[in-house]
Amino acid sequence: MFLTRKRAYARAGLVGNPSDGYHGKTISLSVRNFWAEVVLYEWDSVDIVLAEGDRARFNSVHDLARDVRLHGYYGGIRLIKATIKRFVEHCAANGIALHERNFSVRYQSNIPRQVGLAGSSALITATLRCLLEFYGIDMPLQAQPTLILKVEQDELGITAGLQDRVIQAYEGLVYMDFDRSREQMIDALPCYHYEPLDPSLLPPLYLAYHVSLGEPTEVFHNNIRERYNRGEAAVVDAMAHAADLAARAREALLAGDVPALSALVDENFETRRRIYALPPWQIAQIEAARQCGASAQFAGSGGAIVGVYRDDAQFGAISRALAAIGSKTIRPLVTAPSSAAERAGA
Repeated sequence: MFLTRKRAYARAGLVGNPSDGYHGKTISLSVRNFWAEVVLYEWDSVDIVLAEGDRARFNSVHDLARDVRLHGYYGGIRLIKATIKRFVEHCAANGIALHERNFSVRYQSNIPRQVGLAGSSALITATLRCLLEFYGIDMPLQAQPTLILKVEQDELGITAGLQDRVIQAYEGLVYMDFDRSREQMIDALPCYHYEPLDPSLLPPLYLAYHVSLGEPTEVFHNNIRERYNRGEAAVVDAMAHAADLAARAREALLAGDVPALSALVDENFETRRRIYALPPWQIAQIEAARQCGASAQFAGSGGAIVGVYRDDAQFGAISRALAAIGSKTIRPLVTAPSSAAERAGA
């Protein structure tokens, strides 16, 4: 009987956020400390098994209300259903025939929810990898992030850019250039320039996330898209500046210039702060890390931060300072996939 198990990892945006949704540039890294895993096996019907984390039973109405505040209204079922639907439609539109066998899907994830570590797109990525193997389809890696983004944008109405999907498809450390001049069509999907970098170029990084507070991506991004589309100078200029920071960060990485990279990380956050109305508890995370002498910026859409630190003593100071305000600090595990099979989660 056919059975496959695929993982996709959390990610942290290092520099360039959030210009990826605005034809900018970013550098992102996969965080192998956390993952979403999907198991797909042949079955007599198409069956999606509810995961333990997607609760449907509560001790009280207060328990239900607390769960919704922390995790939102939707769990993994809608992500997997949307992925399957979009995959089927993509194959039909491209003349790809699918066999008639059915399957059951089980899934789990240990990616902290709603703190900007891309748990939703990780689950979609892992599901897509399972579907590609089950149906024996060789989809170009460069096209996969765009299909994943379409699942979220078109099927689920989630505000997002390509960055998360690119790093979860490629893994490791990737520089991305989404300039319109870089666009090319692959499998009828618009794709851009994705440059894997050697993770050994990275200086020591910490990643911290709040253990009880977070908010959905669509809340964080609020009306930035509308302001950008209106041509509001502050937003347009901020996105262009964030893209430039990513290009400069790539040069700093290649040159081994850690002070320059650290400064660019800090400047990226200040660029974001100029155009977003940020919750005080998120700003407190940044300030706590910076008071320890580290650089800091959001790793994603809010609730997690990333930055450069100097040594073990400084890492300890960062961990204690952030723990005092409810955040957990880790050293992200970043490695390049050794083969296409490993990248696919095999």
